[in-house]
Amino acid sequence: MSFRTDTQHPERAARTPLTGRLSQFSWVDAAVAAAVLVLLYAVLRVGQGTTVAFSTHDNVKVDTDPSQLPYDAARSLLRMFVALALSVAFTFGYAYAAAKSRRLERILIPALDILQSVPVLGFLTVAVTGFIALFPGSMLGLECASIFAIFTSQAWNMTFGFYYSLTSLPRELDELSRSFGFTRWMRFWKVEVPAGMIGLVWNGMMSFGGGWFFLVASEAISVNNQQYALPGVGSYAGAAITDGDLGRVGWAILTMAVMVIGVNFLFWRPLTAWAEKFKNEQSEATEVQRSVVLDFLRRSHWPQLLGRVLRPVGRGLGRAGRLLGTDDRPLTVDPARRRTGDVVFTLVAGGLILWGLTDLGRYLYDRTGLGVFGEPLLLGLATLTRVLILVALATVVWVPIGVKIGFSPRLTRIAQPVVQVLASFPANFLFPLAVWFFLKTGLSINIGGTLLMALGAQWYILFNSIAGAMAIPTDLREAMDDLGVVGWQRWKRLIIPGIFPSYVTGGITASGGAWNASIVSEVVTFGGTTLTATGLGAYIAKATESGDYPHLIAGVAVMSLYVVGLNRLLWRRLYRLAEARYSL
Repeated sequence: MSFRTDTQHPERAARTPLTGRLSQFSWVDAAVAAAVLVLLYAVLRVGQGTTVAFSTHDNVKVDTDPSQLPYDAARSLLRMFVALALSVAFTFGYAYAAAKSRRLERILIPALDILQSVPVLGFLTVAVTGFIALFPGSMLGLECASIFAIFTSQAWNMTFGFYYSLTSLPRELDELSRSFGFTRWMRFWKVEVPAGMIGLVWNGMMSFGGGWFFLVASEAISVNNQQYALPGVGSYAGAAITDGDLGRVGWAILTMAVMVIGVNFLFWRPLTAWAEKFKNEQSEATEVQRSVVLDFLRRSHWPQLLGRVLRPVGRGLGRAGRLLGTDDRPLTVDPARRRTGDVVFTLVAGGLILWGLTDLGRYLYDRTGLGVFGEPLLLGLATLTRVLILVALATVVWVPIGVKIGFSPRLTRIAQPVVQVLASFPANFLFPLAVWFFLKTGLSINIGGTLLMALGAQWYILFNSIAGAMAIPTDLREAMDDLGVVGWQRWKRLIIPGIFPSYVTGGITASGGAWNASIVSEVVTFGGTTLTATGLGAYIAKATESGDYPHLIAGVAVMSLYVVGLNRLLWRRLYRLAEARYSL
């Protein structure tokens, strides 16, 4: 069993050496070079606006002239891709540390549960103050705070997915790495990253959609009764919604749709088609993912030329990677040594956590008393009910659809941009319609808020179901076809075991995403009308806007408690079941 290579493109292997390639540059190479130059120029031009002077004492007025939207779109795209790059780097480092160290895993994975449960507004409250102090008098501080907020809406889903792929690496690949004496650096890039590439790409796509969902909150920031705004589609839409200008809200929606479809066509679609070669299978599928952009790039000589130029850098990194040691760790650990180390590690980590909790409790006790936790604990029950209903309905509706899409490359080509638009659509953009609908029908925001929460959470289950279905080896599916296994037996014997690990990743991130989405879904405002649901999300949103730090801390702490408790009682048990029974 091995990863599929590019043998399906024999024309690439038959090309002439690089020395004779410069004379063969065609219009395709010229077009690729021109596109790269235009992209670099756009990044530099748009990036100039991130360092202009900025005063924290002035409330910023957002320009809602539609002619401003192209520049706003470029600024938003720049933030999104910078945050995505940071999320990938964080994913590799954090997930690797958690997967390779049993002791660190006991700290990092519960911490990841807490981090994904902290709402974007909770991060923004600290980030705005910190980054503005780090870059005084410059817009760069606010830009960094916005990028950090988008990063917090992207990173956790990718980290959970990659962590699982590291802990469930097929045994034959593990033995291959050890038998060849790979360094840990080589094992990571040649075995572990390829094994998790399909899930990483699809989770990255979903995380990018999560960044779009919180774009309004990340660009139009209200902290401690002070309004901050950055040029971007999110802040434009936020200002138009506040003004009650339906026409300009429509322009923002149109711009968002164009951006999402464009990014999908130029970036995500080529990535998903390229990731097909990392399928762990013995026979090649008769129909594979295709991308016009990827096919165009494969006709160009630039990728090969760039690879030759960067090859010495790769060799240097490979030699430096030897310092990390060889992949020759024993499969078992001495129990006595493990017991002593665990005791020391537990005492040190537990002491630090206890000290932090004690200091936090003293801070709250001095200002409001510990009774401040009573109200958010009760409100959290209402939000918890919405989260459980949402996850259950999303599982029933989207898992079969995700499997259908993942099994059909042709359907994937059609559905991917549609799903991307739906997953990336911020709930704030629907506020005008939601307010009108709730008032017209008399539907309570306590029920309607669940529908708005679903816009930011249900897609995690769909995307992971698609990724899980795509990762099922083609030879297994063909074997089921040959044996005539259909209906429920096919689901029981192939589909559920095949997608179960990916579904658990989608479920745990959908649950965390639903809690996070409650911040923008339980308080709906359009023009002069505000509808507020009973729930923890509305409690945190109110505390953030008024700068009430004790109540904000209490709300975030209670939300973290609910998320971690749900993960411990449900999702972690399903994770262990997936590792024990459903690893390919």
